[in-house]
Amino acid sequence: MEKNVCKIKMGLVEKLGVHLENREQLAPVAARILSYVILTGKKGSTFEDMVAVLGASKSTVSSHLQHLQNLQKIEYFTKTGDRKKYFIIDKDMVVHHIDSMMQQWSETKQLHLEIKEYKEVINSEFIGDESEKFDLNFHNDYIKFLDGATASVEELRKKLIEK
Repeated sequence: MEKNVCKIKMGLVEKLGVHLENREQLAPVAARILSYVILTGKKGSTFEDMVAVLGASKSTVSSHLQHLQNLQKIEYFTKTGDRKKYFIIDKDMVVHHIDSMMQQWSETKQLHLEIKEYKEVINSEFIGDESEKFDLNFHNDYIKFLDGATASVEELRKKLIEK
């Protein structure tokens, strides 16, 4: 059972790592470290564990751990009587990601509102075949979607902050 769980975890480390490489613009090893830390959870991941499991050199793991800490993606804690550092995700990392996502959605919504307003003016002055007017349904639907998504994610953000 333990071996099967480890195999599943490492498959997810790779899959999540590829995702984080692209989304967070991280180096491959940094993305795998972050993935491993995420999937290890609250107990934390030690430097030694990451070197062994990820198959990267000590210097590579060390430099990427430092970089991820500087980016406020991970943090560490220590245990009394134990000299090891246990790395976990930074508690605010998800909140920062949500804030960034909502900012992007807000900018996108504003752009769609401006485009829609422009098209409404053009439509109101249009003379000719009605079928050639701009269809505003897409903008209305997309703005409605962004409003709903933003409200849902804002609710999640509040729950995360309350913890």
